[in-house]
Amino acid sequence: MMKILITGTNGLLGQKLVSLAGKRNAIEILGCGRGPCRITEPPPNFQYAECDITNPGQVLAMFGGFSPDAVFHTAAMTNVDECELNPEACRMQNVEAVKNVIAACEEYGAHLIHLSTDFIFDGKDGPYNEEARPNPISIYGESKYEAEKLVKNASCTWSIVRTVLVYGIARGLSRSNIILWVKDSLEKGKEIQVVDDQFRTPTLAEDLALGCLLIAEKKAEGMFNISGKDFLTPYDMALQTADYFGLNKNLIKKASAATFSQPAKRPPRTGFTIEKASQELGYAPHSFAEGIEILAGQMNQLSGS
Repeated sequence: MMKILITGTNGLLGQKLVSLAGKRNAIEILGCGRGPCRITEPPPNFQYAECDITNPGQVLAMFGGFSPDAVFHTAAMTNVDECELNPEACRMQNVEAVKNVIAACEEYGAHLIHLSTDFIFDGKDGPYNEEARPNPISIYGESKYEAEKLVKNASCTWSIVRTVLVYGIARGLSRSNIILWVKDSLEKGKEIQVVDDQFRTPTLAEDLALGCLLIAEKKAEGMFNISGKDFLTPYDMALQTADYFGLNKNLIKKASAATFSQPAKRPPRTGFTIEKASQELGYAPHSFAEGIEILAGQMNQLSGS
């Protein structure tokens, strides 16, 4: 029996991890988050604890009561503009909380699987492999890079999972994604401006959850890029979404990133190469087109339930 602890259980990746690990009989899951659990149909091998991971005492107490074998640290402040406007809150959640999780992993001998981001790069020459040199251009990116350095210096075993533009849907989440936004806008007949000078490898949340679980099951250590395989602009993604749902593509207008005034800088060209994860983990993500189809099915299920 493997015991796993998931921080940020109420978030998109957290919920997908619980769903996936919940189907494995040989796994016992402890999820934690701020406030009550949002998972409406928890699997039988799942329990939940409220925990403020910025509080070191609470983190150690939670670990002591469960003694996890592996820890998925998915909790973070991920709104890039909010991080830029509230750097102290960003540091507390993305750096100080990581120190607490590392200390607890070291104390209890747990393997740490830490989630990171393409925003640690400046976006000048993506897609990036695992050896590329980080150079963040936002406070969010700086906080995640600092967290990576803390993890690399930890005395527990560790893996860092870098990912890109995660999309998906889950109950109780207000945050939208490009597929839902494009579908909703075009169905209402709204003209939308979509960036065509930024490049990403968008990642289906289920694929990211599977990549993380493969790392835990194989006890793989080190750095892994876990993302989608298609190198696309948001404009490309919008066109594919319109095609799938049979909506009017003429409402989609190309725009440059400079059109939008946002507090935080975005790296123009990121995305990841995933050969290492493919070879060492057997990771094989869905295409973006397949991801749209999966989301469409989930939307139908949610609307029908």
